[in-house]
Amino acid sequence: PSPSVNPPENPYLIGVGRADCTGPVADLPMTGYANTEQTVRGIHTRLFSRAFIVDDGSKRVVFITADIGMVSQRLRLEVAHTLFWVSSSVVMGKVYIKHFSYNSTWGFIGYVSALSWFAVSDNLGYASYAFEQEKNIGFLPGEGPFVAGFSSSNLGDSSPNIRGPVCVNTGEKCDYLNSSCPIGGKKACIAFGPGEDVFESTRIIGKNMSKKAKGRTCKPALGHSFAAGTTDGGGEFNFIQGDTDGDPFWDGIRDAVLGPPSNETTACHQPKPILFSTGEMDSPLPWHPATVDVQIITIGSLAIVAVPGEFTTMSGRRIREAVKESFANAVVVVAGLCNIYTHYITTYEEYQIQRYEGASTIYGPHTLSAYIQRYRGLARAIAHETIGELPKGPEPPFFDEDKFFNQVKDPVADVASADTTFGDVLQQVNPVYKVVGLAGRCQSKVEWHIPLTAQTGTYWIQHFGHYNQFTDNNTITPYVGTSDAFKVTRSFYYY
Repeated sequence: PSPSVNPPENPYLIGVGRADCTGPVADLPMTGYANTEQTVRGIHTRLFSRAFIVDDGSKRVVFITADIGMVSQRLRLEVAHTLFWVSSSVVMGKVYIKHFSYNSTWGFIGYVSALSWFAVSDNLGYASYAFEQEKNIGFLPGEGPFVAGFSSSNLGDSSPNIRGPVCVNTGEKCDYLNSSCPIGGKKACIAFGPGEDVFESTRIIGKNMSKKAKGRTCKPALGHSFAAGTTDGGGEFNFIQGDTDGDPFWDGIRDAVLGPPSNETTACHQPKPILFSTGEMDSPLPWHPATVDVQIITIGSLAIVAVPGEFTTMSGRRIREAVKESFANAVVVVAGLCNIYTHYITTYEEYQIQRYEGASTIYGPHTLSAYIQRYRGLARAIAHETIGELPKGPEPPFFDEDKFFNQVKDPVADVASADTTFGDVLQQVNPVYKVVGLAGRCQSKVEWHIPLTAQTGTYWIQHFGHYNQFTDNNTITPYVGTSDAFKVTRSFYYY
């Protein structure tokens, strides 16, 4: 139905759920900066997925947000298949793939959930954690009846490092266009803030968000500045941001290994110098999607625009304005990173500069215009109740699993420290608290930063893990380590 400010005759049926989706936390490469040397060495907090289902009596939609980086078409199709739902009713902005149900024995009427979109920030999972801890007093993280989801929006060119980039060796400001320093180059240009370290920054940003919540397109291609990385994390070699010329050396290597991009693709992406012509690379599978989902769901006076990538702040504003033309009385929000990941979507003007985001806008300078055209048409159809007259687009491919491959090497055998075995406690806890892997040997360090809301009582810490035995078949063995009991109290004088 078209969004309306009038309350429905029948109340909405709303269901919420939460599931732990923490994956392997050791020896796997992370993907944020596409750096194979950046591997997982533990977790700050556990990761959760959160689902919100709304039923108006005639149909239902589900919005799922999860503490992960990006989502594939395959995951969304698998979840829709598992639920026996059509994919048009399933939105995955950072997705979950575990079956989960929450059976509440609570008999009360009150707030059950909160769902928020916040464009220009980061650390959304921590914001969910902070909000839920405030509402679920006495529950551990990931438990309790109240579910808070903070989903990505048009976050493409935003950064949590609001104190800005400086040259760490001289204290001077970095070069604005190239994100580099006179001495040390881009490696010396590092952005900070708002806290003194990443843990404090995560807490500050997450807490602030929790408080606030109350032309034609081209075949996909990535530009040279994609390899330069961002101000928050520079890439390798001599790639720089703002490059509209390319580099004959790297172009020669590309041509020898992958083949040159076609003249049509090169011209279409101008002024982007192409580093990888991914739309012309299909071995063993297509490197980038040729079919992309666009989707809008409406719930009363709320219109959720599900966009398949990282829209920059200004791109998101233009999408919202285009959709709001049809939904004059509605609140329009952009839900980023939904249904499939297609890198960045900049405005035409931002694309011309070819910083990291422009080089990562894979469908060319008119990508945003194409999305505006599609979302505007979809919004009009919803507003005029003519969805059935829209032409059915092509279905995305469903690749066979036997075509998938894994580039991650088998982990080496895990070896316990001398005179210890897995599960031994190396440093015991103190008997009472007041609220306020080196040398090739494996150790797990568990820290609990006791919150002010912690209940007085006796606690102990358990660590559940797995280690890889040095055998021919790399046997994975579970283990458990348990600390002594300790007390948490408001005062050392009474416990």
